Amino acid sequence: MSRGAVLVTGGAGYVGSHACKALALAGFTPVTFDNFSTGNRWAVRFGPLEPGDILDLAALHLAFKRHRPIAVMHFAGAALVGESMREPALYWRQNLAGTLNLVEACRIHDVGAFVFSSTCAVYGTPERVPIDEDTPKAPINPYGASKLAVERLLADAAMAHGLRFAALRYFNAAGADPEGELGEHRPVETHLIPLLLDAILGLRPPLQVLGTDYPTPDGTAIRDYVHVADLAVAHVRALEHLLAGGDSLACNLGTGEGHSVRQVIEAAERITGRPVPRVEAPRRPGDPPRLVADPGLARDRFRLLPSNVAGLERILETAWAWHACHRARRLAGG
Repeated sequence: MSRGAVLVTGGAGYVGSHACKALALAGFTPVTFDNFSTGNRWAVRFGPLEPGDILDLAALHLAFKRHRPIAVMHFAGAALVGESMREPALYWRQNLAGTLNLVEACRIHDVGAFVFSSTCAVYGTPERVPIDEDTPKAPINPYGASKLAVERLLADAAMAHGLRFAALRYFNAAGADPEGELGEHRPVETHLIPLLLDAILGLRPPLQVLGTDYPTPDGTAIRDYVHVADLAVAHVRALEHLLAGGDSLACNLGTGEGHSVRQVIEAAERITGRPVPRVEAPRRPGDPPRLVADPGLARDRFRLLPSNVAGLERILETAWAWHACHRARRLAGG
C-alpha cells in the first residue's frame, strides 16, 4: 500500500525523475506534473503523469483534486544561469510566479509539506568556502535571485498558513541512476559532465572550457559535484522529516569537496580511457570561481554520511555507463 501520493513538479526532468524513483522505492506514489519544455516522457515510469504547467493554476487544481497529494516536491522552473542573464523576466515568471501558483494550490487543497529544489546560486560569490547555511545570500544572477525569492515566499507561507517546507540548496547535480534507467538529457545542455561525455562520443563539438583565468589553482572554476541519486534520497528524507512534523529548514546538499573543470576532465579521461576534445573559451557571465558546500546540516538531518555519498569517480562511472548505452539514441529521439 502506498504511503501517499506526492505531486512532483518537473518530475520528467533530470533531478525530478531520479526523485520520483526514490519516492517509489520509499513506498510513495510520485505523480509527475510536467509541461515537457525540458523534461522527457521516457523518464516518467514510476507513477502517474499529469501533463501541465505550473503557470496554469486551473491545471494545478485539477491535479490536486484528482490525486489528493499529501505533499509537493517542486523541481519545475527555469534553471540556466546564462539564459537568466539574457532573459530575466522568464526566470521571475517561471520560478516565482509559477511557485506562487503552487503554494496557493497547496493552501486551497490543505497540503502542508513542500520540498523545494533550491540552489547554491542563492549565495552568489561567497566570501568564504566551504559554504554553510549562514553564509550571506547575495545572488549574482536572476536564476539565483528568483530561487532566493521563492525561499522567502515559502517562509511567508509557513508563517501565515502553517506550510512546512524544506529548501534544498544543492550544488552541482551530476551522474546517472546506478541501475541505468535514468540519465542526464535536456534540449539545451550546459552541465560540464554530459557535455564532455558527449564530446568524447562525438555527439557534440569539442568541450568549451569556460574560463581559464579564475583565481583558482589551475585557473578553472571549482564546483562541488553531488550524485543525483544522493540528491534524490535527500529529497525523500526531507519529505519524511516534514511529514513527521519536523520544522521547516533550508540546507545545503553537497559533498564538501571541490573539483576544478580540469580535474573533472582528467578524471573522465581516466575512467573512459578516451581523450576529451576541448577548446578554451571566455568565462560565462554570472559564474563564481568557487562553490563548495559545508554539508554538515544535511548529514545531521538526513543521515547523508560520507560513507554513503558518491564521489566524483562514481559520478563519472554512472554517467559514462548511461551515456555510452543511451545518449546517442536519446539525441536521435528514441
